[in-house]
Parts: sequence; C-alpha cells; structure tokens
Amino acid sequence: MELAPMYAVIQTGGKQYRVEEGTYLKIEKLELGTGDSIEFDKVLMIQTDDTVKVGLPFIEGGKVTATVLSQGRHDKIKIIKFRRRKHHMKQMGHRQYYTEIQITGISA
Repeated sequence: MELAPMYAVIQTGGKQYRVEEGTYLKIEKLELGTGDSIEFDKVLMIQTDDTVKVGLPFIEGGKVTATVLSQGRHDKIKIIKFRRRKHHMKQMGHRQYYTEIQITGISA
C-alpha cells in the first residue's frame, strides 16, 4: 500500500492553500526580500500518513515554513464598463502584486 504524501492547508492573504513540501505558490504580496524564510502558523489541517488533524480553527503548534523566491505582478486583467445606447464606455486595467514562495517544511 502506497502512503499518501504529507500535506497541509494554510491560510494567508484571506485565502486558503493546500500545500505539500516542495510546492511553489503565488500568494498575496508579503513585504519580504528574496531568499527570506517565512513561517505560516495559521494551519487549518495537516494530513500525515494515515491521520488527519483538523484545527478549531487553527492547529496549535502547527507550522509550515517557506522560502521567498521572487516578488512580481500577475498578468493584466481588463475591466470594461459599457452602457448600451448611451455613448458611454469605461476601460480600466489591473495587475495584482504577488510573492512567489516554495514550501520547505511542514510540522505538527
């Protein structure tokens, strides 16, 4: 029987992410430099070989560590507001900032 890989569900930037060791993520921007290490302590769930720990809402002592790879911006999205028959159209664009990280460790 093959063992399932260890994974965790973390919360950062108002979103939840399912992560495994070695996972690359683009999360909401964090004020950190390239190469810095970060610890996420808002761990909602950890799954090991055959056990699942679920927090209420977070797991006490649960920690996920990661390394910052880069800072950047996503592709531009276009926002168009258009009123038919009124000669009115408004165009805008938006590029969201992100921090790219790699998960280096999960501990319960």
